[in-house]
Amino acid sequence: MFKEVQKNLFIIEHPLVKHKLSKLRLKTTNKKVFKELVEELAIIETYEATRDIPIYSQKIDTPIAESEAHFVDEKKITIVPILRAGLGMVEGVWKMLPNAKVEHIGIYRNEKTLEPVQYYMKISPNVSGRRFLVIDPMVATGGSIVKVLDILYSMGAKNIKVIAIIVAPEGINAIHSKFPEVPVFAAALDERLNDKGYIVPGLGDAGDRIFGTLDEE
Repeated sequence: MFKEVQKNLFIIEHPLVKHKLSKLRLKTTNKKVFKELVEELAIIETYEATRDIPIYSQKIDTPIAESEAHFVDEKKITIVPILRAGLGMVEGVWKMLPNAKVEHIGIYRNEKTLEPVQYYMKISPNVSGRRFLVIDPMVATGGSIVKVLDILYSMGAKNIKVIAIIVAPEGINAIHSKFPEVPVFAAALDERLNDKGYIVPGLGDAGDRIFGTLDEE
C-alpha cells in the first residue's frame, strides 16, 4: 500500500511501516534493534516496489497434481546497495529475492562540500535485460543516488528503481531534476536538510547506527 505523493515518489503507507520507522528514529534504539528494523522495512518496501515485476508461467507437480505456477526471474534482478549504509538493507531485500545478484558501488560524502566521492565499484558490464534496485537508507542531498544512476545509465541500464527509508525534499529534487523517470520508494518524506546536510527530523547517520561506529559507542 503506497501513495504517489509527487511524480515517481512513492511513500509506503502502512501501520507497521509507521510503527517500525518511529522505533528507528528513536535515539535510544540500540544497534541490534536498529539493524533489525532496517532489514524489516527493506522487506516491506521491496514487496511494494516490485508490484509490477514480470512473471512467467510454468507447469509444476504439487504433491497432489500438476498445476500451472508463476515465477519471477530473480536472476535478472540486481540489488545495488550504496556502501556502506545500503548494506544494512541487503538482507531484507534478499529475503524477498534470494536469487537476485548483489553488486556494489562505494560512495562517501565529502563532509565539507557535501559532494559524493566514488571509491569502489563492482558492477557486471552486462546490464542488458536486468532490473536494478538501488538501495540506501537515507536520501539527503541525493548526490550519491544521482552518481549511481549516472553510472548505471552510462553502462546501458534501462530499468532502475530506488528504495530508501527516509528521503529529504532536496534529495528527491536532485534525483528527479536529472532522472524524472526513476521511481523512488520510501517510508517517509521528511521536512528538510539542516546546515550539515542531515535530514530533519531524520534518524541521524544510518551507517553509524547500523555498524556501531558512533563516537560515543
